[in-house]
Amino acid sequence: MEKQRVVITGMGAVTPLGLNLKDSWQAVQNNQCGIAPLTHYDTSQQKVTLAAEVKGFVPEEHLDKREVRKMDRFVQLALVSAMEAMEQSGLQISETNAHRCGVVFASGIGGFSTTQTECLKGAEKGYDRVSPYFIPMAISNMAAGNIAIRFGLRGMCTCPVTACASGTNAVGDAFRQIRDGYADVILAGGSEATITSLAMGGFTSLHALHTGNDPKRASIPFDAERSGFVMGEGAACLVLESYDHAKQRGATILGEVVGYASTCDAHHITAPLADGSGAAAAMRQALDDAKVAPEQVDYINAHGTSTPMNDAGETQAVKLAFGEHAYKLAISSTKSMTGHLLGASGAVEAAFTALALKDGFIPATLGYQVADPACDLDVVPNQGRKASLRYAMSNSLGFGGHNASILLKKWEES
Repeated sequence: MEKQRVVITGMGAVTPLGLNLKDSWQAVQNNQCGIAPLTHYDTSQQKVTLAAEVKGFVPEEHLDKREVRKMDRFVQLALVSAMEAMEQSGLQISETNAHRCGVVFASGIGGFSTTQTECLKGAEKGYDRVSPYFIPMAISNMAAGNIAIRFGLRGMCTCPVTACASGTNAVGDAFRQIRDGYADVILAGGSEATITSLAMGGFTSLHALHTGNDPKRASIPFDAERSGFVMGEGAACLVLESYDHAKQRGATILGEVVGYASTCDAHHITAPLADGSGAAAAMRQALDDAKVAPEQVDYINAHGTSTPMNDAGETQAVKLAFGEHAYKLAISSTKSMTGHLLGASGAVEAAFTALALKDGFIPATLGYQVADPACDLDVVPNQGRKASLRYAMSNSLGFGGHNASILLKKWEES
């Protein structure tokens, strides 16, 4: 079967920087940070007081009130991002094409807020009194399922769950389905909404979260004083489409996905391989998949969590994968602005990477003050910059040793 070019024809997002992708990307270009004191619950009894919350999101402004009551927040965010992406794409779904259109939409944890609420209710009133919507609100695949239902997409519908690599796996898996001829269109992305007292307590006990109270020194990837990530929430959706299908219907093309790979460290449930070899293998395989030389890549949107082990290991991985060219490309972490959106991170960062290529703009790594010899690449400190970009990579690394890399290209007709 002939390989298909895979293009992006629509994108949408709800992030700590904005309620749509346009506003979120403008905030990135303005070097703005979405981290602030946490408001979703009372933090007085817990160590973590900062988060990157989605601000001002009113689901009833986008969805029917009856629907909202039956959806966890992560599903609401996912649907709104998908609605924006579909509107931009101009795609029309009908009986003739529905079976060639699918969904690959990730979540690392799913309906955590619903799970916590219903567990507390069950402990108080008896577990047979929990909501009849508890299960369909909590399970991770319900963002994908609700998107398919909303738009009548009857092709493949699935939900990668690979912790913090989930969103990138979703985009990459969708890319392969279209490239190899199994689908014409797939809505790909990820969503997460885990800023709850229980989830935050769990990550705090794991010593994974930053516990300070200064938003400007909280999520500081590659900085020597980094001490843990900041929890974020949000969603992003990309409409991926075969080039032939997009051209036939006269769609506006925003970018192209050209390579993807996924590997596993097979090492530890939370710690990455210190030498970066697992992540480096994913990057190299993504380059090979695209038949692109390392020297052709201009920018990497890093996983860049602001944890001591990740940032040093990822820097080493980039050096292994790119050799001397690692010192010539730019590598930044937009988690310095959005916090860590877990399973949604890769999707949001894929959208940002596509826009970086389209607009010729490299996002900054905010909050960078103290250089770390273990993170000695060009991390684009504090100020984004204009640049001529042709190829860019986005990396995601997840608990369990999951590594995923996608390679995007600035749209060119030939």
